[in-house]
Amino acid sequence: MSRAVLPGATIGVLGSGQLGRMFAIAARRMGYRVHVYSPDVDTPTGQVADLEVVAPYDDLDAVRRFAQGAEVVTFEFENVPFETAEAAAERAHVRPAGRVLHTTQNREREKTFLARAGFPVPRFAVVRSIGDLRAALDAVGCPAVLKTARFGYDGKGQARITSPGDAGAAWDALGRQDAVLEAFVDFDRELSVVAARGLTGAVADYGAVENRHRDHILDLTTAPAEVPPEVAAEASRLARGILDALDVVGVLCVELFLARDGRLLVNELAPRPHNSGHFTFDACVTSQFEQQLRAVCGLPLGSPRQLQPAAMANLLGDLWQAGEPRWEAACAFPDVKVHLYGKSAARPGRKMGHLTALAASSAEAARLALAARDALTIR
Repeated sequence: MSRAVLPGATIGVLGSGQLGRMFAIAARRMGYRVHVYSPDVDTPTGQVADLEVVAPYDDLDAVRRFAQGAEVVTFEFENVPFETAEAAAERAHVRPAGRVLHTTQNREREKTFLARAGFPVPRFAVVRSIGDLRAALDAVGCPAVLKTARFGYDGKGQARITSPGDAGAAWDALGRQDAVLEAFVDFDRELSVVAARGLTGAVADYGAVENRHRDHILDLTTAPAEVPPEVAAEASRLARGILDALDVVGVLCVELFLARDGRLLVNELAPRPHNSGHFTFDACVTSQFEQQLRAVCGLPLGSPRQLQPAAMANLLGDLWQAGEPRWEAACAFPDVKVHLYGKSAARPGRKMGHLTALAASSAEAARLALAARDALTIR
């Protein structure tokens, strides 16, 4: 086992959004210094980091200089170029390793890895041309969803196909780029499991949570998910197996479909803390962000035990359209926590913050979180 990176050391973060912000808060609380690297200035992470380096991801010499000043480098989002991760690895430990990033930042590689490793995934086919798409529709069937191989999130880079006649329009809508066609899953609900794996191979997971989306963007997470115990156990088993198969050192989120026939199917992977794990900041002994820190620094993992049922409601830029939200109204709910990300411009669909509610049950926590969010715009 590598030597542990102890408090007082510098941790480098590639990417500078809200996930890095909450990671930096956890790291600084434990006595670490945090340096962040991204092309942007005055970022959510940069506002709370010790040093904000502003440079392009493809400036590999700048990346090497950045990594030289850190003992370990980790990721804030998975669309950092693989070459950037490799350059950083020349100067510091990079965790999770660049190969994990390489697999999970591309749907074709991710789906192929999962299928070959024996994990349950929806039927899929790789598409590189309109001819491939038509053949894939014959094999996969309709309805189906065409997804770009890269840079798709929050519903972006996707087109639903209800009949073979939709193929041309869907292919054009995605820019005629490499894609994956997936069979449409008739699911009962969407679940996810956030888990961490340390240098020794020890794994800790936060259990299955339920996610509800609006316009393809996560709207509400309830934790724990109200599913049968055997479903929750299988979701955790799949997440742990995927972390082991990928040899992850760090945090990974496994997004799942619970099909109406009771099967769990792996939808996507995210090799970093996840929106659906934000509740852990307030509701668990060890948050997903502290767990990421512990894992990448080679420290023992903390307890993921949830202290109380919780719900997380996203705050999108749409809430600002009628003026500044009424923060005092949300704070009037004593069991609701307000988290804002320090983003300067509110735009529709942009994640600006979230609310976490704690209660005696997941359902009651969800009711509180939504009521507090509604209160933000009541004039």
